[in-house]
Amino acid sequence: MQLFYFSDVNANTTSFVLDKEESRHIVKVLRKKEGDQIHVTDGMGNLYLCNLANANHNKCLLEVVEVTTHSKSRNYNLDIGVAPTKSNDRTEWFLEKATEIGIDKVNFLECVNSERKVIKTERFEKVVLSAMKQSLQYHLPVITELQSFEKLVSSAKHKQKFIAHCYDSPKKNLWEAIDSSLDEVLILIGPEGDFSEEEVDLAINHGFIPVSLSQNRLRTETAALVAVHTISLNFQ
Repeated sequence: MQLFYFSDVNANTTSFVLDKEESRHIVKVLRKKEGDQIHVTDGMGNLYLCNLANANHNKCLLEVVEVTTHSKSRNYNLDIGVAPTKSNDRTEWFLEKATEIGIDKVNFLECVNSERKVIKTERFEKVVLSAMKQSLQYHLPVITELQSFEKLVSSAKHKQKFIAHCYDSPKKNLWEAIDSSLDEVLILIGPEGDFSEEEVDLAINHGFIPVSLSQNRLRTETAALVAVHTISLNFQ
């Protein structure tokens, strides 16, 4: 199945027009013709089975045949707070793989040791959208604007909250710290220079549990992906 995306659709929609990018892929790449069936998601868990009514490579017209609602394949919600890497390619690699594994929200953090102070969320949103479609999922992860470490830490209300850091202070292994009976998880991953000690203390004071991801020192994007995968395995 090939999956397409259109956000401005709901259960009462009978027909809609796809944007130029999606339309071109349908007509020019996949060579779909009028009468062919097209699968579209709104990124909110709904799948729309449609007939291709007008195969225009600039604006395909689709007629809705059936709407089905799908729950997430995961039995937990996972948010991550991560400092963006200096190289956008490394951040995009993480976003793609994390979306394939399963994640709900990526909060980009500005930390004391951050390598990047400005991000372009539009590009990151395209990466997770492509990964969602490729992995045939119907829930689109949320990408936030860059925010301060203090803001996220002080406002987090998740049932489980973790901070991964490299200091020689008491930490639990993440796979041992996770409680699979509590289905809301937030984990924080710092920049290449790690969180500052003050940031770690602030997080602990707000109920975050310090954790270790590996005996090895990991790059930011590797650590973030290890965290996503480890949490996924603990909820299997």
